[in-house]
Amino acid sequence: MEIRLIKPNFKKSNLNISATLAEFLGAPNKNATLLILQKELQKGYKNVVFICLDGMGINPIKRHLAKNSLLRKNIKQVLTSTFPSTTTNATTSLACNLLPLEHGWLGWSLYFDEINRNVDIYLHKDSQTGESVDYIYPIADNSNCYFDNAHTDYEINPILPIFVQTKSNDKKIVIANEVDLAAAIKTVCAKEGKQFIYSYLPEPDSTMHDFGVSSPEAKAKIDSINREIEKLYNDLTDTLIIITADHGQVDIEGYCEFYKDKQLNDMLLGCPHLDGRTPSFRVKEELHKTFEKEFTKKYGKDFKLFKTKDLIKKGYFGNCGNMGNLLGDYIAAGTYTHKQFLAHDKQPRFKGHHTSLTEEMEVPLIILAK
Repeated sequence: MEIRLIKPNFKKSNLNISATLAEFLGAPNKNATLLILQKELQKGYKNVVFICLDGMGINPIKRHLAKNSLLRKNIKQVLTSTFPSTTTNATTSLACNLLPLEHGWLGWSLYFDEINRNVDIYLHKDSQTGESVDYIYPIADNSNCYFDNAHTDYEINPILPIFVQTKSNDKKIVIANEVDLAAAIKTVCAKEGKQFIYSYLPEPDSTMHDFGVSSPEAKAKIDSINREIEKLYNDLTDTLIIITADHGQVDIEGYCEFYKDKQLNDMLLGCPHLDGRTPSFRVKEELHKTFEKEFTKKYGKDFKLFKTKDLIKKGYFGNCGNMGNLLGDYIAAGTYTHKQFLAHDKQPRFKGHHTSLTEEMEVPLIILAK
């Protein structure tokens, strides 16, 4: 039976929100824009607010928010995430207005040939040992955001957690949760003159990783986010709020303990890398056909194996860029059995996860206009 997966659509993706905003702010843009958002921006709001809610895709929204809730009832379009549908990849595309194949922040763990090791690129640590790695990555500068290159009469205001860096760090307002986020947005919108806000909240992703998408804890967090944004919306005037997610999440229904499979690991040039539902494999040249056959026989129900070069050719990472060398020979995409792939025995076991091509690919375009 053919496994139907959701391919990224780079004309209707969360990246295209950034493309539309970049064009609006007079920043360079070569990506497709979203007509529905363009039309709203043309109305000349004093304040334009962008919010990325980590993990708040269509699946978590539909599970936990009533149809008449503020965020759910104002979904104007369902978009796709990037692939892999993971924070490193999607938030870099959102912030920099670049395709995945252009920026190279493709997954949690990347293999760098120059140092011959897998590195957790956010943490600067060896993916297997946890040892700190002092290495300058040969990928794009993910702090070079599109709004830093704006030519506009809007004042630029980044509202971000402390760990997110931009070229506008001197202007950054640091927040830790949804209460902080709403308060900071309200303060900026009360300033004189035109204000543009770019903001990111690392929830409900963290809560769903720990407890699962369908958990009471996830519902409480999503309800809290909806409540805080609703209070903010009711307090504002002459303001456009644009909300999306970097990706969605799914409940994890089991674990693929690949690190125990000596037969297939012996065919590899090193430990698999990339992400928890999209492992990437570097395979010994003479064993490619054997690896394809044996992997599909053992794991084909839970992970669909692709040749990386085929995914690149079909545009899964965008239609331009030169970072494909970071993706190995093969990528396995988690299917609707919603298993997490474990490349090594120290890898965290999440209760909710993302990165593949199922429901976690679907994200909202929410527009709240006052």
